[in-house]
Amino acid sequence: MADDQAKDLLSRRYRVMGHHSPLFYDKPLHLVRGEGVWLWDSEGKRYLDVYNNVPHVGHCHPRVVEAMHRQASTLNIHTRYLHDNIVDYLERLTGTFDDGLQMAMLTCTGSEANELALRMARFCTGGQGIIVTDFAYHGNTEAVAEIGTGFMPEARTTRRVKSFPIPDAYRPLDGLSGEALAQAYADRVQQAIDEFHADGIKVAGILVCPDFANEGLLDVPPGFLEKAVAKVRQAGGVFIADEVQAGFGRSGRHFWAYQWYDVTPDIVTMGKPMGNGHPLAGVVARPEMIEAFSKEAMYFNTFGGTPVSTAVGMAVLDALEEDNLMQNAVTTGAYVAEGLRKLQRKHELIGEVRDLGMFFGVELVKDRATKAPAQAETRRLINLMRDKGVLISKIGVHDAILKLRPPMPFQTEHADILLHTLDEALTQLTEEVTA
Repeated sequence: MADDQAKDLLSRRYRVMGHHSPLFYDKPLHLVRGEGVWLWDSEGKRYLDVYNNVPHVGHCHPRVVEAMHRQASTLNIHTRYLHDNIVDYLERLTGTFDDGLQMAMLTCTGSEANELALRMARFCTGGQGIIVTDFAYHGNTEAVAEIGTGFMPEARTTRRVKSFPIPDAYRPLDGLSGEALAQAYADRVQQAIDEFHADGIKVAGILVCPDFANEGLLDVPPGFLEKAVAKVRQAGGVFIADEVQAGFGRSGRHFWAYQWYDVTPDIVTMGKPMGNGHPLAGVVARPEMIEAFSKEAMYFNTFGGTPVSTAVGMAVLDALEEDNLMQNAVTTGAYVAEGLRKLQRKHELIGEVRDLGMFFGVELVKDRATKAPAQAETRRLINLMRDKGVLISKIGVHDAILKLRPPMPFQTEHADILLHTLDEALTQLTEEVTA
């Protein structure tokens, strides 16, 4: 009966959403409840969530739910009226950034935030050219689809976007390493700048995710980003950091992933975890940029930064602090990384383990010497994990990197379940492949 109900729901979904609206897993999962790091399906089976960064402080966090209910029961208006919530929240939020990033504009989604950042960068620099990696994803509006070199058809025809190879030390450009590799990737950014100039297009900026998450949570050659940003700024452009995946303490020792580098962005975009599932996102930038842009553009968003949204945002910051989740990202993150590297020594399929706080990338290869991507094996593995009650996903140019990005309350006891289940699944997969 349950299978029949699932098939009926899937058929109805196809009718109203089309056959190409993405779904996880070969057998789609019908979820009905969440709490902390756990999810339950319609049959009552419990799953450990090792993928979703939207419920940043945990699914249905009581503090967040209560803040949302309390404010929604009192007042919800847009930002063209005065209200304490938005000012209190933005004062606290901007206090987490480096000096110079002291002013913000709120949106509903990361896509909106990135589009607003592009508009601001182009307005303030007078340029149009944007530089991204050659496997970028930054949202779904037309403007950010144009920079979506990893997935979006708009990126194939635009003249306003140039890309450079993903800065990957595991599959290095020209077989280089160290300082030479960092310089080689930075030179590719300079090549993009030169191509813009040859086309008569002024550079507006470079936009990257500081942890290069969609590219595979890369092991970035030290010094690359600093060199690349210096070249862009010399050409009159700005640096936009997309913190939608890496921000709000996920990287552990820093609140923002860009703080791992020796360069401060001109604009930072945020989304997903900002509202723990409530649609809250935004842009933080240098005040002179926001003042100049908004003087001409009169930015306004009906649902961006309402009293309810900002009450939720404040509750997320409270939970991060009061539940000590940044420190947990350091300690539990190190525990998970150590466990994954033990599995790497046991299972030849694991080519490299990468980690940044509570974020992990496990690259699977058919052969460690050739680094041939194990694409089919990766797909099979995430489905085996789903069947065994642990939810993960995959990323990367070859779709052969396990993406592990659990809610921040993820503890060592949860890590033990992940590691044990992954060991079982890898063993089963190896037996299938060699049978």
